[in-house]
Amino acid sequence: MRIEDVIKIEKNDGIATIWLDHQLEKTNIVSPALIEIFETVFNTIASDNEIKAAVLISRKKDFIAGADIKSFAIEKPGDFLPYQQKGHASLEKLEGGKKPIVAAVHGGCFGLGTELALACHAIVASNDSSTVFALPEVKIGLLPGGGGTQRLPRRVGIQAALDMMLTGKNIYAYRARKMGLVDVLTDKNKLHQAAVITAKKLLKNPSKKQPKKSLVNKLLENNPLGRSVLFSQARKMANKQSQGNYPAVPAIIECVERGFKNGIADGYAAELEHFEKLMLTPESDALRGLFFQMTDNKKNPIDNNAMKIQRLGMIGAGFMGAGIAEVSVNKGIDVLLKDINQETIQEARRSIWKGLKKKIRYKTLSKTAAETVIGRVHGQLDYDHFDTADLVIEAVLEKMDLKKQIIKEVESLGNDNLIFASNTSSLSVTEMANSANKPDQVVGMHYFSPVPKMPLLEIVKTPQTADWVLAACYDFGVRQGKTCIIVNDGPGFYVNRILAPYLNECLLMIEEGVPFDAIDKALLKKGFPVGPITLMDQVGLDIVAHSTSSSEAVVKDRDGFEISKGVVKMYEAGRRGRKNKQGFYQYSDKGKRKGVDSSAYQYFKGDGNKSLPASEIQDRALMLMLNEAVICLENDIISKPTDGDLGAVFGIGFLPFSGGPFRYIDHVGVKNIYDTMQRLTETYGPRFQPAKMLKDMAENGKTFH
Repeated sequence: MRIEDVIKIEKNDGIATIWLDHQLEKTNIVSPALIEIFETVFNTIASDNEIKAAVLISRKKDFIAGADIKSFAIEKPGDFLPYQQKGHASLEKLEGGKKPIVAAVHGGCFGLGTELALACHAIVASNDSSTVFALPEVKIGLLPGGGGTQRLPRRVGIQAALDMMLTGKNIYAYRARKMGLVDVLTDKNKLHQAAVITAKKLLKNPSKKQPKKSLVNKLLENNPLGRSVLFSQARKMANKQSQGNYPAVPAIIECVERGFKNGIADGYAAELEHFEKLMLTPESDALRGLFFQMTDNKKNPIDNNAMKIQRLGMIGAGFMGAGIAEVSVNKGIDVLLKDINQETIQEARRSIWKGLKKKIRYKTLSKTAAETVIGRVHGQLDYDHFDTADLVIEAVLEKMDLKKQIIKEVESLGNDNLIFASNTSSLSVTEMANSANKPDQVVGMHYFSPVPKMPLLEIVKTPQTADWVLAACYDFGVRQGKTCIIVNDGPGFYVNRILAPYLNECLLMIEEGVPFDAIDKALLKKGFPVGPITLMDQVGLDIVAHSTSSSEAVVKDRDGFEISKGVVKMYEAGRRGRKNKQGFYQYSDKGKRKGVDSSAYQYFKGDGNKSLPASEIQDRALMLMLNEAVICLENDIISKPTDGDLGAVFGIGFLPFSGGPFRYIDHVGVKNIYDTMQRLTETYGPRFQPAKMLKDMAENGKTFH
């Protein structure tokens, strides 16, 4: 790689402009080769007497997209350390240089991009909604490895820095300015000019920036005792949330603490020490694998030249319909929002506007732009202009006759190229398609609740669904910001199908007398984001009871599979879970969960007095989910393990640090998983009998990835 492949330098009036423009990549990404180029460029700036200061800016739509994650695939300790040491040395030289260098940031500034900016003497950013800073390394099982664990807390304060690094969250321009990460905000068209002015000011007055802190934060962070309390609390909170399943989390806290306790040099040493160790952990390997799967998933598997859906006809303006409309209009798609109730339409508009108001408040969207977005929602009680839609999605009650009736009504509008999609979570899309005049244009689009927050979209195909329909829906989902998987039609599709035996086994343990909260605690400890009993309360016992029929359809022909009817009994008694504050748990008037509702045991055979080891609870629930995932692959519900991993992680939060069920099986060992299922079969019966595919793979030493 040559310097001119990635960087162009222009000089004017003593100020050098370093233009980042990677000619070999779509985005500016930092690789080991680019680190060496940076070192050469910074040396040139330092030694050129014509240059008094410099501005670092990108010609691409983003500043820097982060590091080249492919380079993190090392085999042994020491493989990456030389590159990281060189990166540290380059940034220290940049930071300690006598000539001020200003980072001019527009667009995405992620990972090493933010760390590079932190090493500069000032950061000027555009106030555009696309400008965002983040240190997201924790999401791939790593820590900021370019000095970020030391420079960020010294710039914005320890608490703000830990929050940013431990969550990997995005920090938009105005928030970045408020917290002290950014020095100057300006219009994107004046970014270079503002950066040059800032560089010239630094030549006259090279003042050292002090982090912005409240009085309380100053008392905590500016003395050893306060910092000791702060780091202790940070560890407690982080461990509670991560349950010890993310090694990067305690490593980040340790790096920051060592830097303040023993000096910044020791903090940098800790960063070097932990970064490579984390690269070699199975958690980072799995999370990086998941990242690559997500990247590949954005490519349309059917047709890259898919029909572009510009107008959506949305039937049903309830919670799901409003959510689908929201993620559509936010991406520039017009939505015809139909319902039989005007008040429901108005409530949907209020819900969408509430999300937009939040963006206005955080200044990630202007009020004018927000009004343009809400203007794309066209509420109506009839089918006016539905013949101009490219796609119609229904999100009405889960009644087959009603769905078929709507298909007939939509087909009567006369648009021969109209795609009809059902958002059903439990009904047969094939049966719906068979009732249509054009069954090849009927498809399932199963969104997850709440739609604006849940990233997964299951696109459900029938034996008759046309490829161009699948391609168009896939493209549409990606444009909505969704991670899409294509699945074949069948009870529960993929995600709900693997969830059903997991939840049912938890209910069977309750039937045996295992307490609600013991089951929740065990599965939380395993790494699920929500315990299964809490999940049922949150989703709604009405929905869980309704899905019981789907569970029965899946397992009706399997030996020894018993379905618990406890939730059905709870639903019939009027319990809906959190939504009416009557479920497995008690709730306050504001809906906050309190303790176990002991009266709920009356709907089960057990009374909550049986003790079962947490490991046994985990094995019983998890093995059935894993087995069902393998059966789905075996039966062609999903076409490849990567779809199964993405669907499980982004649909139900399956142990994210494992990379998904198929990566989890590979990591634990196919033979070990098979043996555990065999043990459970001997103890609890044939419902734990391993899938034939798993048995064959165990015998032949094969893996899924």
